[in-house]
Amino acid sequence: MSKENYSSGKISEEEASSFLEAQGYQILLCNYKTRFAEIDIVAREKNTICFVEVKFRRSARFGFAQEAVTPAKQAKITKAALSFLQENNLMEVRSRFDVVAINLQDGRKVFHLIRDAFILNE
Repeated sequence: MSKENYSSGKISEEEASSFLEAQGYQILLCNYKTRFAEIDIVAREKNTICFVEVKFRRSARFGFAQEAVTPAKQAKITKAALSFLQENNLMEVRSRFDVVAINLQDGRKVFHLIRDAFILNE
């Protein structure tokens, strides 16, 4: 990953955190890492733990941001989420996977929240 992409990703994650807070989410932590994958944002919305993947695209040339959360990426995120739930004794708590897609349109960032973007695959 280039330095520019890394920086852009971090900025997008910070902006997504602010966006989620405005939507009523409580951010618990960012960049939770396991040997399987990294979860961009772990948050709580009411009584649900939300594992949030953030994707940003400067153009639709290679598809929209939300299309970048492939089944392979989903599988990695679900494994990391299971680790988080086990480590924090939260296996009985409701959880879900959300995506914040950020697409650049007409020179401005457009945020799209996809709740329940995919399901847990064990």
